[in-house]
Amino acid sequence: MAQYFIDFIITSVLIVGITALMGVIANGIGERIFGGSKRKEHVNESKYIQSGWNLVGGKNKTIS
Repeated sequence: MAQYFIDFIITSVLIVGITALMGVIANGIGERIFGGSKRKEHVNESKYIQSGWNLVGGKNKTIS
Protein backbone atom coordinates (compact mmCIF):
# COMPACT_ATOMS: atom_id res chain seq x y z
CA MET A 1 0.00 0.00 0.00
CA ALA A 2 2.86 2.36 0.78
CA GLN A 3 4.32 1.74 -2.67
CA TYR A 4 1.02 2.79 -4.23
CA PHE A 5 1.12 6.15 -2.42
CA ILE A 6 4.76 6.70 -3.34
CA ASP A 7 3.96 6.01 -7.00
CA PHE A 8 0.91 8.25 -6.78
CA ILE A 9 2.95 11.12 -5.32
CA ILE A 10 5.75 10.75 -7.88
CA THR A 11 3.25 10.65 -10.74
CA SER A 12 1.37 13.67 -9.38
CA VAL A 13 4.56 15.71 -9.04
CA LEU A 14 5.64 14.81 -12.58
CA ILE A 15 2.25 15.67 -14.07
CA VAL A 16 2.06 19.02 -12.29
CA GLY A 17 5.70 19.84 -13.05
CA ILE A 18 5.50 18.95 -16.72
CA THR A 19 2.24 20.89 -17.09
CA ALA A 20 3.79 23.99 -15.51
CA LEU A 21 6.89 23.77 -17.70
CA MET A 22 4.80 23.30 -20.83
CA GLY A 23 2.96 26.53 -20.04
CA VAL A 24 6.17 28.50 -19.58
CA ILE A 25 7.73 27.05 -22.73
CA ALA A 26 4.59 27.67 -24.81
CA ASN A 27 4.41 31.26 -23.55
CA GLY A 28 8.05 31.89 -24.45
CA ILE A 29 7.64 30.43 -27.93
CA GLY A 30 4.44 32.40 -28.47
CA GLU A 31 6.05 35.68 -27.45
CA ARG A 32 9.01 35.13 -29.75
CA ILE A 33 6.98 34.02 -32.77
CA PHE A 34 3.90 36.23 -32.43
CA GLY A 35 5.28 39.07 -30.30
CA GLY A 36 6.60 41.09 -33.22
CA SER A 37 7.66 44.62 -32.42
CA LYS A 38 5.60 44.73 -29.21
CA ARG A 39 7.55 41.95 -27.51
CA LYS A 40 9.18 44.34 -24.99
CA GLU A 41 6.26 46.76 -24.70
CA HIS A 42 5.62 46.18 -20.99
CA VAL A 43 9.32 46.18 -20.09
CA ASN A 44 9.93 49.44 -21.94
CA GLU A 45 6.86 51.07 -20.39
CA SER A 46 8.00 50.05 -16.90
CA LYS A 47 11.47 51.49 -17.56
CA TYR A 48 9.90 54.72 -18.82
CA ILE A 49 7.69 55.06 -15.75
CA GLN A 50 10.56 54.29 -13.35
CA SER A 51 13.03 56.66 -14.98
CA GLY A 52 13.90 59.44 -12.57
CA TRP A 53 13.02 57.46 -9.45
CA ASN A 54 15.46 57.62 -6.55
CA LEU A 55 17.40 54.44 -5.94
CA VAL A 56 16.98 53.26 -2.36
CA GLY A 57 18.44 50.44 -0.28
CA GLY A 58 21.30 48.10 -0.94
CA LYS A 59 25.00 48.77 -1.36
CA ASN A 60 25.22 48.51 -5.12
CA LYS A 61 23.18 51.32 -6.67
CA THR A 62 23.92 50.66 -10.33
CA ILE A 63 21.14 50.14 -12.82
CA SER A 64 21.43 46.94 -14.80
